[in-house]
Amino acid sequence: MGLLDLFGRSGGARGGDVDPEYMAHLVAWTRSHYGVEAFVEPRTTVSDVSVVLVAHDGEWTRRVVGERGAHRLSSTLNIPVYDARRVGYPQRMRDHDARQRILTRRAQGY
Repeated sequence: MGLLDLFGRSGGARGGDVDPEYMAHLVAWTRSHYGVEAFVEPRTTVSDVSVVLVAHDGEWTRRVVGERGAHRLSSTLNIPVYDARRVGYPQRMRDHDARQRILTRRAQGY
Protein backbone atom coordinates (compact mmCIF):
# COMPACT_ATOMS: atom_id res chain seq x y z
CA MET A 1 0.00 0.00 0.00
CA GLY A 2 1.39 3.38 -1.01
CA LEU A 3 1.29 6.55 1.04
CA LEU A 4 -1.48 8.06 -1.05
CA ASP A 5 -3.58 4.89 -0.72
CA LEU A 6 -4.22 5.94 2.88
CA PHE A 7 -6.10 9.00 1.66
CA GLY A 8 -9.24 8.68 -0.44
CA ARG A 9 -11.04 11.52 -2.14
CA SER A 10 -13.66 13.19 -0.01
CA GLY A 11 -15.98 13.93 -2.91
CA GLY A 12 -16.65 17.31 -1.36
CA ALA A 13 -17.98 15.83 1.86
CA ARG A 14 -16.98 17.72 4.98
CA GLY A 15 -14.63 15.85 7.24
CA GLY A 16 -13.54 13.55 4.42
CA ASP A 17 -10.05 12.37 3.69
CA VAL A 18 -7.35 14.37 1.96
CA ASP A 19 -7.46 14.60 -1.82
CA PRO A 20 -4.47 12.50 -3.01
CA GLU A 21 -3.19 15.41 -5.12
CA TYR A 22 -3.24 17.69 -2.07
CA MET A 23 -1.44 15.11 0.04
CA ALA A 24 1.18 14.61 -2.68
CA HIS A 25 1.73 18.38 -2.67
CA LEU A 26 2.04 18.50 1.14
CA VAL A 27 4.50 15.57 1.19
CA ALA A 28 6.63 17.04 -1.63
CA TRP A 29 6.58 20.52 -0.08
CA THR A 30 7.62 19.15 3.31
CA ARG A 31 10.50 17.21 1.76
CA SER A 32 11.73 20.23 -0.19
CA HIS A 33 11.76 22.67 2.76
CA TYR A 34 13.60 22.78 6.06
CA GLY A 35 12.04 23.09 9.53
CA VAL A 36 8.44 22.65 8.41
CA GLU A 37 5.61 22.90 10.94
CA ALA A 38 1.90 22.39 10.30
CA PHE A 39 -0.88 24.66 11.55
CA VAL A 40 -4.37 23.17 11.31
CA GLU A 41 -7.13 25.67 10.60
CA PRO A 42 -10.72 24.98 11.70
CA ARG A 43 -13.64 24.44 9.38
CA THR A 44 -15.43 27.65 8.44
CA THR A 45 -18.67 28.38 6.62
CA VAL A 46 -16.78 28.53 3.32
CA SER A 47 -14.02 25.93 3.70
CA ASP A 48 -13.31 22.59 5.32
CA VAL A 49 -10.47 21.93 7.77
CA SER A 50 -7.21 23.03 6.15
CA VAL A 51 -3.53 23.00 6.98
CA VAL A 52 -0.84 25.63 6.52
CA LEU A 53 2.71 24.31 6.28
CA VAL A 54 5.33 26.88 7.31
CA ALA A 55 9.05 26.43 6.63
CA HIS A 56 11.94 27.82 8.70
CA ASP A 57 12.14 30.96 6.52
CA GLY A 58 8.40 31.67 6.70
CA GLU A 59 7.51 30.39 3.25
CA TRP A 60 4.14 28.65 3.43
CA THR A 61 1.51 26.68 1.57
CA ARG A 62 -2.13 25.87 2.38
CA ARG A 63 -4.36 22.93 1.41
CA VAL A 64 -7.73 21.53 2.50
CA VAL A 65 -7.26 18.29 4.44
CA GLY A 66 -10.57 17.55 6.18
CA GLU A 67 -10.88 16.35 9.76
CA ARG A 68 -9.53 12.84 9.18
CA GLY A 69 -6.58 14.16 7.20
CA ALA A 70 -5.78 16.68 9.91
CA HIS A 71 -5.55 13.88 12.47
CA ARG A 72 -3.12 11.96 10.25
CA LEU A 73 -0.77 14.83 9.39
CA SER A 74 1.79 14.37 12.16
CA SER A 75 2.40 10.71 11.49
CA THR A 76 2.23 11.05 7.71
CA LEU A 77 4.51 14.07 7.34
CA ASN A 78 6.58 13.44 10.49
CA ILE A 79 6.46 17.12 11.50
CA PRO A 80 5.01 19.03 14.47
CA VAL A 81 1.32 19.86 14.06
CA TYR A 82 -0.36 22.72 15.95
CA ASP A 83 -3.91 23.99 16.30
CA ALA A 84 -3.88 27.43 14.65
CA ARG A 85 -6.78 28.59 16.85
CA ARG A 86 -4.73 28.00 19.99
CA VAL A 87 -1.20 28.99 19.00
CA GLY A 88 -1.77 31.36 16.08
CA TYR A 89 0.65 31.58 13.17
CA PRO A 90 4.40 32.05 13.54
CA GLN A 91 5.88 35.52 13.15
CA ARG A 92 8.24 34.21 10.47
CA MET A 93 5.20 33.62 8.22
CA ARG A 94 4.11 37.26 8.48
CA ASP A 95 7.71 38.42 8.00
CA HIS A 96 7.99 36.32 4.83
CA ASP A 97 4.80 37.85 3.42
CA ALA A 98 6.06 41.36 4.21
CA ARG A 99 9.38 40.64 2.44
CA GLN A 100 7.51 39.28 -0.59
CA ARG A 101 5.35 42.43 -0.80
CA ILE A 102 8.50 44.59 -0.73
CA LEU A 103 10.16 42.49 -3.46
CA THR A 104 7.03 42.66 -5.60
CA ARG A 105 6.83 46.46 -5.29
CA ARG A 106 10.51 46.81 -6.17
CA ALA A 107 10.06 44.59 -9.22
CA GLN A 108 7.13 46.76 -10.32
CA GLY A 109 9.19 49.92 -9.96
CA TYR A 110 7.42 51.44 -6.93
